[in-house]
Amino acid sequence: MSKWKYFYFGWIALLLVGCGAPASKDERPNIVLIMSDDMGYSDIGCFGGVIETPVLDGLAENGLRYTQFYNTARCCPSRAALLTGVYPHQAGIGHMVNDHGNDIYNGDLSAKAVTIAEVLRQAGYATYMSGKWHVTPYKPNEAHPSKENWPLQRGFDRFFGTIHGAGSFYDPNSLTRDNDFIAPSKDFYYTDAISDNAVSFIENNEPDTPFFLYVPYTAAHWPMHAKPTDIAKYKGKFDSGWDVMRVEKYAQMLDLGLLRPEWPLPEKDGIPDWEETPHQDWYSSLMEVYAAMVDNMDQGIGRIMSALEAKGLQENTLVFFLQDNGGCAEEFGFRAQIEPNHKDVSMDSIRPMGDDELQTQMVPKYTRDGKPVLSGIGLQPGTADTYLGYGKPWANASNIPFRMYKHWVHEGGIATPLIVHWPKGIASKNEFRNQPGHLIDIMATCVDVANANYPKNYHTNSIVPMEGISLVPSFEKKPLQERTLFWEHEGNKAVRSGNYKLVSKWNEQSEYAWELYDMNSDRTETKDLSLQMPEKVKEMEQLWQDWAKKVGVRNWTTKEMVE
Repeated sequence: MSKWKYFYFGWIALLLVGCGAPASKDERPNIVLIMSDDMGYSDIGCFGGVIETPVLDGLAENGLRYTQFYNTARCCPSRAALLTGVYPHQAGIGHMVNDHGNDIYNGDLSAKAVTIAEVLRQAGYATYMSGKWHVTPYKPNEAHPSKENWPLQRGFDRFFGTIHGAGSFYDPNSLTRDNDFIAPSKDFYYTDAISDNAVSFIENNEPDTPFFLYVPYTAAHWPMHAKPTDIAKYKGKFDSGWDVMRVEKYAQMLDLGLLRPEWPLPEKDGIPDWEETPHQDWYSSLMEVYAAMVDNMDQGIGRIMSALEAKGLQENTLVFFLQDNGGCAEEFGFRAQIEPNHKDVSMDSIRPMGDDELQTQMVPKYTRDGKPVLSGIGLQPGTADTYLGYGKPWANASNIPFRMYKHWVHEGGIATPLIVHWPKGIASKNEFRNQPGHLIDIMATCVDVANANYPKNYHTNSIVPMEGISLVPSFEKKPLQERTLFWEHEGNKAVRSGNYKLVSKWNEQSEYAWELYDMNSDRTETKDLSLQMPEKVKEMEQLWQDWAKKVGVRNWTTKEMVE
């Protein structure tokens, strides 16, 4: 064909496009990434829980459940790892969002890491976020706080949520829309607001433009705040106590096939027997409110899924659900007497806030209508004038069958359910995937399904290479590549290689005591093999030391970097 014929047909193609000939449709999936806060491995129904989560259960029944997926044991590091696909130390969040004086522990999302939103926006995705950010410091006393690491500056087109990591569900501090702090509307409840704004982003997305929607809830992080209608569903449900719940959940998980019979139920970690516990009615009420918080989140996820269905998007939307750490044993507000949370507030004081007044405190002094915010054993939880956690015994039951809690890197601190739902992209339904995975794998999976390019350089910065791997092969029952996974948080440390896991709890008074477990025969970590297999301990400890040097882990005893 002559060059003139090429020229002729080229012009015909341009004219057809100009006259409205349909362009090829973008077949890449939308991505909805949902994370809950401070929840145990077995809280939701499809992982053995007793809380009503029909929407999540439905996503699992029509998708995949990953039984050995991991987070990093704490809120900020988990969010950093999830968003960037690298270990939290490499993303600048080696601990929390406070500055320890170096790039690894400065508590601010590193410019040497990119977020999923930054990568996918360059690939043509619209990017939205509704929920908890918590990867940069919140500084309410600064007249003009730096916003360089707020969501809009880290790849998101739209944002609704909180910059800080915890607060009242009725009047949260650092509440933000896009780049501006805002006051809550009347009848505000944060979980509902997160869900409703996520729905709005879906409804207003441009047709035929794929989107990435990140929905990090604060449920069920303390304080125990829930709506009366949701609490009423659980009235009396937990009156039999945590001992009965532990046994019932363990049996249900066995029935579901989530556990192997050879994995025993661990001891109760010093938790008193329910029958010998005072204030049983009060303890029951804490769990009732906790369950109501999770239930309300599930309802909101249902509205998100309905919004996708209404726009014909549900079939080609990849949905993830996971959790940032295990159940929280912090007994926030468990003081002996019921009293205000601030010394300068009395029980009978009143100080209403203006409609436009911003809340700046994690624990408010007053509710919006002027009631002092109280804590104390025996105080009925749920309302805006209370501020309580749900306590170690219930956290232990939330984490069944695993040991320990948020903060620690035994399985109870780092094991998360992962639900993956994508009707168009995953043929298998209601199946388990038992390969180990980690939050760092979510970035690699998003890059894979979006046909995006993970950059070597971004905004003049050299970018840390991805540490995670794509989960896409497992969608088709193919094995994931073998690799070693690592953890460190507040001196608690672990390494998993194959079926073996080496783990230790930090102890300020002594050297680290390594424990070694075979995850195949004893995932509940009840049979320490460290004395029987000293060479395996030595081998895996060296793996951890090499990784710690690579990412810049601090020695928490000497407060220096691992050498």
